[in-house]
Amino acid sequence: MLKLTPFLFNRLLFGAFVVIIVSCSSNESEPLDHLVFRYNEHKSIGSLDPAFSKDLADIWATHQLFNGLVQMDDQLNVKPCIAKNWTITDSAKTYTFTLRDDVFFHKNELFNTSSNQDSTRHVTASDFEYSFNRLKDKAIASPGSWVLNKVENFSAINDSTFQIKLKQAFPAYLGLLTMKYCSVVPKEIVEHYGNDFRSHPIGTGPFKFKRWEENLKLVFRRNNHYFETDSTNQQLPYLEAVAITFLPDKQSEFLQFAQGNIDFVSGLDGSYKDEILTTVGQLKPNYADDVTMIRGPYLNTEYLAFYMDTKVNTIQSLKLRKAINVGFDRNKMMTYLRNGIGIPANGGFIPKGLPGYDSSIGFEYNPELAKQLVSEFKTETGIKTPEITLTTTSNYLSFCEFIQRELQKTGLVVNVDVIPPSSLKDAKANGQVDFFRASWIADYPDAENYLSLYYSKNFAPNGPNYTHFKSAEFDTMYEAAYLETDYEKRIALYTKMDSLVMASAPVVPMFYDEVVRFTRKNVSGLGINATNLLELKSVKKAELKN
Repeated sequence: MLKLTPFLFNRLLFGAFVVIIVSCSSNESEPLDHLVFRYNEHKSIGSLDPAFSKDLADIWATHQLFNGLVQMDDQLNVKPCIAKNWTITDSAKTYTFTLRDDVFFHKNELFNTSSNQDSTRHVTASDFEYSFNRLKDKAIASPGSWVLNKVENFSAINDSTFQIKLKQAFPAYLGLLTMKYCSVVPKEIVEHYGNDFRSHPIGTGPFKFKRWEENLKLVFRRNNHYFETDSTNQQLPYLEAVAITFLPDKQSEFLQFAQGNIDFVSGLDGSYKDEILTTVGQLKPNYADDVTMIRGPYLNTEYLAFYMDTKVNTIQSLKLRKAINVGFDRNKMMTYLRNGIGIPANGGFIPKGLPGYDSSIGFEYNPELAKQLVSEFKTETGIKTPEITLTTTSNYLSFCEFIQRELQKTGLVVNVDVIPPSSLKDAKANGQVDFFRASWIADYPDAENYLSLYYSKNFAPNGPNYTHFKSAEFDTMYEAAYLETDYEKRIALYTKMDSLVMASAPVVPMFYDEVVRFTRKNVSGLGINATNLLELKSVKKAELKN
C-alpha cells in the first residue's frame, strides 16, 4: 500500500491544481505546458483591484493585469507606458502626459450594451482622471491615496492629454507614478461591480483575468490585444497563461519547485536555504543543472528601532543605542543565518544600491567599544545589570537571538519578546513597544522614501516615523530636498540627512536585503530589479524534451 506522506499529499494536491488551472475554460483551448508560467503565493491575495495593491502578493498579481502612465525598468529608470511621452514645466510642478492611442481595456460584455458579445474601448485621459479621483475618494478608502498628497489637481485636457499639477516640486514623483495604485481602470466596469471589482478586474495589462478561487488558484490568460512589443516588434507577452497556487507553507512550495511543478521561487526561507545553497550563497551541485539563481540588491532595509519618546532609561541612552549598533557582527550573522544572501548594514538607513547610500556613516563591529559604552552607562546610572526588551515576530527570532547572545557579552541583557505580526504592526504604530524589529521596503526608488521615516511631521500612527525621531536640522534639510531640482545636490542632502540620523542612532540597521530568485532552466527573460517587481510579459519557457 502506498503511504500518503505530507510530501506526496502535496504533490497530488498540486497535480489537481494543475489539471484545474489549465482546463479553466471551455471557450479557450488549453495552453501547452511550456506556455504556462506557474508560481505559488504562500500569502493570500486580498484584492485584484490596483487601488488596494499594498502587499507584494497583490502587486505581483495586479501588475500582470493593469498599466499606468509610466513604468519602471530593471535599472529603476522611469519609462513610457500608456503615456508615450511627457513634459515637466512650471518649475517642475506641472506634468503633462501624451497618451498612446492604441491601448484598449480587456474585452468585457459591459462595454457593449447592444449585444452579448464581448467588446472593448480604448483608454483616454478621462479614464486616468476617473482612476485618480477614485484613488482619493474617502469612501473607497484606498491605502494608496497618499500618492496624491503632493498633487494640487489633475485633469484630462483632451482625450490624449492628461495633466498633473503638484503643490510643490517633488523630484521623485515620476517614480511614484509607477506604483500599481496609479493604474488606469474603466469607470463603467468599476461602477457596475462596486466592491466586487476586486474579483472582476478589467485592465489593460499583458494578461487578462480568467478565474480566481480564493486561497486555491488564480489564472490569467494572454491579452491578445496588448499594446507593447519587444525589440523585434513581436507582440508581448510570449506566454499564454499565468497560473498561481496558494500553498501556505514555504517548504511545500520549494518541494513543488524542486519537482518541476512550479517555475519560480522568490526569496530565501530558512526551511530550504541549506538545501539549495552553500554557506557562501552558491547553488549546491545537485541543483546547478536544473536551476538558475538570480540575485541583486533589494530596496529593503531590515533593522531594529528604538521608540525615542519612551521613558525607559536604557532606550534614552545614546551610549547604549550605539553599543547595540557596534556590539554584534553583521557579517557573521549574514553567513550563518542567511547563507550569505544580503548585505551587512554597515552604512546608514538608505540601502546599498540607492543614490544617497554611504558606507562610511554607519557602525562597524567593535566588541571592545560596545563593552566600554555599556560599562560607562553602568557607572553613570548606577544600574549594574541594564536590561532591554526586543519585540519581534517568529520569522526574525533567529536574528534577534543572535543579537541577544552577542550583546550579552557586552554586559547588556536583551530579553526577546515574540508576538504576532499584526500585533507588532499595531504596537509600533501606537508607541507601545520600546525596541522592536522592523523593515522598510521602498515604495518608489528614491532615498526620500527612507528618510521620510525620520521627518517629525510623519510621527506614527499618522505617518511612518515609528521611532518618533525629531531633529529641526533634519526637518530643514528634508524640506529643502523637495525643492532641490539639481540631482547631485539632492543626493548630497540625502546622505547628510542619513548621517545625522545615524549619529543619533534611533535605529540599528541589520542588513540590506537582496532579491533572490530561483527558476527552472527552461525559463528565460525573467529579470530582477531592486523593487522585487515580478515582470512576466517578457518571460519565455522552452519546451522540455522527454
